[in-house]
Amino acid sequence: MLFKEVHLNGIKSGKITLAFRKWQKASVKCGSLLHTSVGLIEIGKIENISENCITEQHAIEAGFTDKQQLLKSFTHNSTETIFKISVSYHSAEPRVKLREQTELSEKVFTDLKKKLERLDNYSKKQHWTNKVLSTINDNPNLHDKGIAELTGFEKEWLKLNIRKLKNLGLTISRNVGYELSPL
Repeated sequence: MLFKEVHLNGIKSGKITLAFRKWQKASVKCGSLLHTSVGLIEIGKIENISENCITEQHAIEAGFTDKQQLLKSFTHNSTETIFKISVSYHSAEPRVKLREQTELSEKVFTDLKKKLERLDNYSKKQHWTNKVLSTINDNPNLHDKGIAELTGFEKEWLKLNIRKLKNLGLTISRNVGYELSPL
């Protein structure tokens, strides 16, 4: 579930408490946490709502000036359901603290190496982690398409797996591309 930066800042400040999405089926679950650029966003109650039941107040709570602006934000697929989703700021992004580490104990270093080995060993594209990390190191802020071209990996596969490296605190996503973290 993607949010525009202005909406993320509104959620963090508490000014935005709702989100509306038009989907075939809900793609988030109540109680789940989303990693975003402002931190973790918690998904609360999710309910179907008809367009007629959306109020001006709902639109304001979702960060829009009025109902018409909210409705214009939807893709115009008439077969999809509108979902009203409660959202709130949960906490700072835990991966930031992880990636800012510059000194590791022997045990933490060994555990990290084991996790990378596991990613390599359980992937159909064995021994990819070092290749991807080296490419990011040599080409900071290069977008995923460029990294895919340099490594020979499919772009969508690469994006998913760079996220795994990010979850270990090893990479940082930028507005354009990626870079290695201090870790």
